[in-house]
Amino acid sequence: MKLNAWYVAACLAGLAVVGQTMTITAAGDPYPPFGDPKNPDGGLGLEIIRAAYKTQGHEVTMEYVPWARAEAGVKNGTYDILPFTWRTDARLKVLLYSMPYAVGNVRFIKRKGDPFEFHGLASLGGKRIGVVLGYGYGDAFTASSAFERDNGKDLMTNIKKLLRDRLDLTLEDEIVARSIIGTEDPAALNAIEFVKIPLSVNPLYVTAGLQNPKAKEIIGAFNQGLEIIKANGTLDRIYKKNGMEKSGL
Repeated sequence: MKLNAWYVAACLAGLAVVGQTMTITAAGDPYPPFGDPKNPDGGLGLEIIRAAYKTQGHEVTMEYVPWARAEAGVKNGTYDILPFTWRTDARLKVLLYSMPYAVGNVRFIKRKGDPFEFHGLASLGGKRIGVVLGYGYGDAFTASSAFERDNGKDLMTNIKKLLRDRLDLTLEDEIVARSIIGTEDPAALNAIEFVKIPLSVNPLYVTAGLQNPKAKEIIGAFNQGLEIIKANGTLDRIYKKNGMEKSGL
């Protein structure tokens, strides 16, 4: 009888999950290898996110739009989640953060042969640095007046400006930058270098807008699912499948 009672309870729990199934809409710009519209599985980040939500009975669709539009849409509830979010004080006021599911190093990118090395924000004095509109590079970097910012549409726009001497530096998560540049312009990888000391070591999060009445449910479901896929080995398998090692989590 105890076994039968447990079985019935488990079935009822399963039905409860199915009854609460959501289709969660994610939005962001292409961010390979984490979010890659050319990857049939969506990329490392989307695979992790979908696997985590699947344990809770939810599905995730992805809409690729410029980052600034995605961030604004998640803040006002047009979209449900930003799947690839860095943490900043400003965003904490409007976004609800999940537990982190990846960690990356944000490094400055320079022309090959440039002797520049990063030793704190003061070392950026007088530099013209290419940034992507709407990206969060950390509060200290955002607040600094030691250098000039040049807003670009995306990383490749800034790489092209860098190689034409219109920028002194640009910056991006190194894993992401190598993936994007290697796909879009492999020759450019031989013309640039990544600065050794990172600007920051950034965990990657799923976020929902605090204005969204389902924000806690959406982020809570991801957190629960992430713990499950960590415990059952799915997270490790996804990392290995994508040729990467899980670190810092």
